[in-house]
Amino acid sequence: MIVLKSPQEKFLAALQAVAGIVERRHTLPVLANVLLRKTGPEIEFTTSDLEIQVRTRASFDGDPGDFQATVGARKLIDILRTLPADQNVTLSSAQSKLTLSGGKSRFTLQTLPAEDFPLVQEAADFGPAFSVPQKSLKALIAQVHFAMAVHDIRYYLNGILFVAEGKSLTLVATDGHRLALAQATLEVEMPKQEVILPRKTVLELQRLLRDDKEGGEGAIEMRFAGNQAKFAFSGMEFVTKLVEGKFPDYNRVIPKNHKNHVTLGRAPLLASLQRAAILTSEKFKGVRINIEPGTLRIASSNAEQEEAKEELEIDYGGDAIEIGFNVTYLMDALANMDQEMVSLSLQDGNSSALVTVPEQAGFKYVVMPMRI
Repeated sequence: MIVLKSPQEKFLAALQAVAGIVERRHTLPVLANVLLRKTGPEIEFTTSDLEIQVRTRASFDGDPGDFQATVGARKLIDILRTLPADQNVTLSSAQSKLTLSGGKSRFTLQTLPAEDFPLVQEAADFGPAFSVPQKSLKALIAQVHFAMAVHDIRYYLNGILFVAEGKSLTLVATDGHRLALAQATLEVEMPKQEVILPRKTVLELQRLLRDDKEGGEGAIEMRFAGNQAKFAFSGMEFVTKLVEGKFPDYNRVIPKNHKNHVTLGRAPLLASLQRAAILTSEKFKGVRINIEPGTLRIASSNAEQEEAKEELEIDYGGDAIEIGFNVTYLMDALANMDQEMVSLSLQDGNSSALVTVPEQAGFKYVVMPMRI
């Protein structure tokens, strides 16, 4: 049976849309596969890792009739990637194997039964659906994702807090050493929702959501249940478990009354930090920042007694302050912005610093100081 006939790029695009969550090595071999379900000309592609399930549909030429099987997702993608983009490919089925052919190339792949594929059991109590522009959510995720914890024992930090209320959508991430908050005002009223999206879900949404350059005018529809979230956008359906637990009170962490403020160019500051980072110690990544009227100095050194010094002219008339930071924490925030100017608010050398953006009131980044 000819399951599908298609230009290489159309088939590859459908597979790549769902394959981001597939692990090459898994305790269940079938989870390395993509589930193909053909109903007439339409084929549904589904992948799962037991906690996240991604699905998309596309129409292809092929024999009439229904078909379903699972096949190695990464192998299929790797093969398609090496074939020319404008080549037509054919996927045919015979005796529990799938054969992909294109031009004079032919690949025969083993399948596993579709019945063995563990689909995620969807919650029965999803709340009301609401939609936001894809580009808005993608922009918010970009501003906070880097502050998520990685494999933290405090499992509720391994993700993003998602708070929707009225016309306000707020995303917060923290790893205990820094906190990023991004907020947008939307045109639609949203029901009050407060959930923690897992790290893997956040990174996959970031990969799949589209911005203006990618045609991201469309909306993403969201629904939440007690322990699940469901997203629909760009012909995709995305179901994920939520992280259970209590996220820290982020409002208590954000400094309110810092009296020393300096606004300077984001790109020059980032470039100076990147240069200074070269000579930090591998383990601590510490830099010293001295701020005094007219000047901001950055210094770093390492165990080999090498050192770097950078100096920037600033418009500043506040207190002289010396403070240490993990340089990676500052560079992460600056590298994920595209605004020209940033503002730095400080109290003294022992209090956390607040990074904001003059033209965007909804962004706040808090970073703890470091003893150097």
